Amino acid sequence: MRYLTAGESHGPQLTTIIEGVPAHLTLETADINVDLARRQKGHGRGRRMQIEKDLVRITSGVRHGKTTGAPITLIVENDDWKHWTQIMGIEPLEESMTEEEIKRKITRPRPGHADLVGAMKYNHRDMRNVLERSSARETTVRVAAGAVAKKILSTFGIKVGSHVLEIGGVKAGNISYNSIEELQEKSENSPVRCLDRDAEKKMMSAIDEAKKDGDSIGGIVEVVIEGVPAGLGSYVQYDKKLDAKIAGAMMGINAFKGVEVGIGFEAASKPGSQVHDEIIWNEKDGYTRKTNNMGGFEGGMTNGMPIVVRGVMKPIPTLYKPLQSIDIDTKEVFEASIERSDSCAVPAAAIVAEACVAWEVAVALLDKFGSDFIDEIAGNIQRYSERVRNF
Repeated sequence: MRYLTAGESHGPQLTTIIEGVPAHLTLETADINVDLARRQKGHGRGRRMQIEKDLVRITSGVRHGKTTGAPITLIVENDDWKHWTQIMGIEPLEESMTEEEIKRKITRPRPGHADLVGAMKYNHRDMRNVLERSSARETTVRVAAGAVAKKILSTFGIKVGSHVLEIGGVKAGNISYNSIEELQEKSENSPVRCLDRDAEKKMMSAIDEAKKDGDSIGGIVEVVIEGVPAGLGSYVQYDKKLDAKIAGAMMGINAFKGVEVGIGFEAASKPGSQVHDEIIWNEKDGYTRKTNNMGGFEGGMTNGMPIVVRGVMKPIPTLYKPLQSIDIDTKEVFEASIERSDSCAVPAAAIVAEACVAWEVAVALLDKFGSDFIDEIAGNIQRYSERVRNF
């Protein structure tokens, strides 16, 4: 299973084509729209979220509410396109137009963004060609693809959740939940997707302060997936390790600068006796672990415990008190240009991370158990589970 995305931040639409989704999967636009709406929420989001109301159109691969096995096309239209038709139009500009008449031309790169390096790489004198595609707006259709992956996982009893652990140095301390459903309920009821209500208030205050100062702040999100069978991924080659693929997917999210699985970097300061998860067995559950320090992975493979992955999001590089930069045309010192932006997008990033991790797990599940149609996959999972339970 694979997908590609296309589209620009202020273009007419964002598109993804997904290939390899099994036939007979129940799939409706509502399954996707709920996650698109979740991505747009969160304390600290900018004015763009008030302009756009992201809704998906499924234009292929689904008939009468069921997937057919053919490629699925998902489209999310940009409502703001009507204000950008001349700036982002497809047709050539009139020959008589000067560079000064080209609206919104960008020659001043923002520190921390793709603007300058992207322009150097592709030889663009107008960096709008870079920032329009490198914008996190593209994650809209990644979340759409992730929603399809989550639908696949939920069909086989695999549940996905996410929450925020830290924003702007404020850390969640009182984190407790008994199930993914409870985690999601608590997270959905928080403006910053935090399970610690005391920390939630402090996070919101930190976001408000950053916005007041024209600044931005980052944070840490966590994704948890329960019900994953043991044995997804492989130890035989570096590029078949599922935790490595998940780490790569997380790092592919805009502004993410670090990933850890399980206790992650904390393992460096502990002895092995406090790190490795002791193995236990019972007739009902088969092999499990006393703890889950490894975040559901051993040897690059799932071990049947919940997958726990965290990602670090840096502060958004578009600031309302811009940093120093250089105009690529004049080489003069300027304050970097301002595009409409958020003061904090960490709560939204949790939804993007959820989608990206779910996608990799769904791909691994289909690699292991087949991908033609749902009932065949279900039978394969059942037979495998019965075999390994009493291994």
